[in-house]
Amino acid sequence: MGSINNIVIAGAGTMGISLVQIFAKYDYKVTLYNRATPSLEKAKKQIVFSQENLVSTGMATEEESKRVVKKIKYTTDKNVFKDCDFVVETIVEDMDVKHTFWNEISSIAKEDAVLTSNTSGLSITELAKAVKKPERFAGMHFWNPPHLVPLVEIIKGKKTTDETADIIYKLAEDIDKKPVVLQKEINGFIGNRLQFAVLREAVNLVEAGVASAEDVDKAVKYGIGFRYACIGPFETTDLGGLNTFNNIAKYLLPQLSNAESMPILEKKVEKGQLGVKSGQGFYDYKNGKDKEAIDSRDEKFIKLYKTFYQKG
Repeated sequence: MGSINNIVIAGAGTMGISLVQIFAKYDYKVTLYNRATPSLEKAKKQIVFSQENLVSTGMATEEESKRVVKKIKYTTDKNVFKDCDFVVETIVEDMDVKHTFWNEISSIAKEDAVLTSNTSGLSITELAKAVKKPERFAGMHFWNPPHLVPLVEIIKGKKTTDETADIIYKLAEDIDKKPVVLQKEINGFIGNRLQFAVLREAVNLVEAGVASAEDVDKAVKYGIGFRYACIGPFETTDLGGLNTFNNIAKYLLPQLSNAESMPILEKKVEKGQLGVKSGQGFYDYKNGKDKEAIDSRDEKFIKLYKTFYQKG
């Protein structure tokens, strides 16, 4: 597989329209493909409107915006896939429709082109059954709106090679995204599983009469949401102390699920790996990394607080 220069985004919907702008911003040769001309005409207008908004909000200069608009090409011609290096498919979330698309396009594309789907939940392994050379195929799930949300989930199917995943990872980093790699498939990937786990308990709290929907939202925004905007759940556990979280888990987990404990926490506590305070938890905090972790958390919390909550 060679270098990535020529990218085709397939599908002129919301995600496709955003993605071509992102890749154009980072100077890739990018084309928006769609079967129907009217959809492409609509996309052109939406892209101009989006760029005008970026300029008006100070997120882009007028010169940068004009350059982005100029770099994007549009086509209904499938021959565009013949010489592209990378494809991101953003068409309708229907397995049969995607199978038809990939069966044709993977035969047209160069054999060393990397092929990806922006599906938010369909099986990559199942999609790959329609792909010629499925080892070069993977999921590349951008979160909407992709020009604002940094996360990109890279999902490996059963036949996806490490080389393919690495190429996608490096491309995501090149456009200033924060990629994560799923080494095996699971419904909902990472983000949606976590999102729906929270939603499930939020609904339960409201249905049980514990709190109103408004107060549950406040608890998320001003508590765990504030914290998780800066540090993840494993970092949070390390900073709070694995022994503390392990003790809470013993009495709280049975009320939340069928589990009675978290073996991974128990094993680490038994080894004395308590997080920052012991120098080892889910992360290593030796050689001054403990202070770095605390200082980094506090700096981020302060910036977030000043941005959203400090009066004046």
